[in-house]
Amino acid sequence: MDSKFLEQLAQKAGDLGLRILFAVIFFIVGVQIIKLIRKITKKAMNRANADIGVIQFVDSFVKAALYIVLVFMLASYFGVDAASIVALLGSAGVAIGLAVQGSLSNLAGGVLILLLKPFKVGDYIVESGHGMEGTVIEISIFYTKLKTFDNRIIILPNGNLANNSLTNVTGADTRRLDIPFSISYDSDIRTAKKVLEELLKSDEKVMKGQDVFVVVDELADSGVNMSMHCWVRTEDYWKTKWRLTEQCKYTLEGAGITIPFPQLDVHLEQ
Repeated sequence: MDSKFLEQLAQKAGDLGLRILFAVIFFIVGVQIIKLIRKITKKAMNRANADIGVIQFVDSFVKAALYIVLVFMLASYFGVDAASIVALLGSAGVAIGLAVQGSLSNLAGGVLILLLKPFKVGDYIVESGHGMEGTVIEISIFYTKLKTFDNRIIILPNGNLANNSLTNVTGADTRRLDIPFSISYDSDIRTAKKVLEELLKSDEKVMKGQDVFVVVDELADSGVNMSMHCWVRTEDYWKTKWRLTEQCKYTLEGAGITIPFPQLDVHLEQ
């Protein structure tokens, strides 16, 4: 009896080992087929000149769907009835719904982002909810990835991006550049405006044919607050801002214009 039981146990263990081995091989082959399907899908969408964000989203969706199919096929191979799995999922629908409601919201948010196109891969955006900002490098099925200036990666849920307001800094080809500065009350405003307007008109990155002007913003406590304004291409914005801010100081000093510092006059009465 014992020997027969051991023989049956050994036979069952061998059968189980073979089934596990075949399942592992099946899984490896399935993973390679999934990679091949994803590769073909990407190439087809690239040939159709699809937006890179759409390609990334569809790729992540296809990947998730195919892996789910692969898992169901493996479960069926081990004798698990697919109808039983569906019934089990249905009976636990409420709990599962509560558990994945955030993921479903992110999935819906990703679809809305691709349909409405508030931004695309390569845009620089600022999210209003938590003040996160950076260049969009990937729009996946649930999350959007941003890269900051100092090379940090920020991962934001698509649901938050779809439901909150955001600023697309690079959504347009051109931007208005505003540079504030101050001059002392002893300096001549007309001279300051003249030399700075010439500075703006002579800069090669300032767009020609657009408004270039220097204005007085406020008669402040320590000096006259002014600002100069021009239009530049979006990709030239920051370098032009930094360069013109530096040149503004040199130009004002060359024209004999004094840049004030915060000061307070105290009058003492006997």
